[in-house]
Amino acid sequence: MVSKRSVLIVDRSEETREVLATALERRGLQIFASGRAERGLELARAHRPDLIVLDLEVGDAGPAETCSPFAEEARATQAPLVVLGSVRRNERSALEGEFVPKPYHFGPLIRKIEELLSARGSYARIA
Repeated sequence: MVSKRSVLIVDRSEETREVLATALERRGLQIFASGRAERGLELARAHRPDLIVLDLEVGDAGPAETCSPFAEEARATQAPLVVLGSVRRNERSALEGEFVPKPYHFGPLIRKIEELLSARGSYARIA
């Protein structure tokens, strides 16, 4: 039995989590979501998602400190990491993953997620 591909969404905004979850579920993906960094890490470790979407605003620390544990989890499972945020140019180099600056539009973000999953060979676009 082939397991459903999964995405972890870690974002303080309930609206963002709902919009992304709905769009990605319609594309056949299983979604795990959290509004807090600590819970997001628990979910990442427990479910080992195929891709992680992380909004830097979920952490109380700086961007690099918030991103680092998620980058470690992503590396451990070879899952792409998509980092959403507003950071200074000099801070961006300390971040791992695909950086998407705020403000962003959901359409291009969803296409980026699809591209990363396809490149990993773990996703065939349905919708």
